[in-house]
Amino acid sequence: MEKWDTANLIINDAGRIYHLDLCGDDIADTIILVGDPQRVEVVSSFFDTIDIKREKREFITHTGTLRGKPLSVMSTGISTSNIDIAINELDAVANIDLEKREIRGKFRQLTFVRLGTSGSIDPETDVDTVVVSEYALGFDALMFMYQQAENPDPFFAELEKAIRFHFHRRGLSYPVYLTQAHPELIEQFRSHYKTGITTTMHGFYGPQGRELRLARRYPKLIDTLQSFEYKGKRFANIEMESSAIFGLSGLLGHRAISFNCIIANRTAGRFSKDPYKSVRKMIGEVLDELI
Repeated sequence: MEKWDTANLIINDAGRIYHLDLCGDDIADTIILVGDPQRVEVVSSFFDTIDIKREKREFITHTGTLRGKPLSVMSTGISTSNIDIAINELDAVANIDLEKREIRGKFRQLTFVRLGTSGSIDPETDVDTVVVSEYALGFDALMFMYQQAENPDPFFAELEKAIRFHFHRRGLSYPVYLTQAHPELIEQFRSHYKTGITTTMHGFYGPQGRELRLARRYPKLIDTLQSFEYKGKRFANIEMESSAIFGLSGLLGHRAISFNCIIANRTAGRFSKDPYKSVRKMIGEVLDELI
């Protein structure tokens, strides 16, 4: 049985994993992931009970119950590099005996539900609406650092090939990878919200086509994304986490889905007048459906 040394599996003096300050009993099987640490308290305000609170760096975790169902909510901070820590360490506390440094005998499957905010690049997806990410295209390099498993869905390979060909024709020479939400979760929510392909970027300004004092290398990036269509699949929005959540959770045997409240319409240049109200509405609706 595999054992991990202290340099690979870092555990603090309290017996909890290093970055998240959590052990297996601290989390529920369903975990809400939010970027903003302040949003943790917003989500847990819907809970009937809050039994555990942990906080370290940007990672804040509340675990409790809603109508008898155990739930956790955890802030990840921004970007796929933080998701790499969050998903790996959540899986570790669920499936590795931290004291013995060995894999547990029974696999514990987790369900990750991202509740985030995003900008729309689809003219028909206006502010204050919610997009469910059926697929996520990663522009970061994170998933290239892990051995990949072949996706059994033949359409997945078709879609990834179509995206790469579209980018090549448009002169966008950039390494990307495609990941997918868990199909069962997508089917559960498909009738409730608009679905689409989410673009996960590794930065907020240049990578998402914004300019302040630095010129963009790919000024036609948004146009390239907007002009793609393959068998009804289009790019809907840009954010910074979903591709890593889908990719890592899939490799580890977990389930994941991502909801994004659209607070900015990039094509129309509009920003939500009350994003906090829209986000809170999304949280309530998704929690109701999960329960």
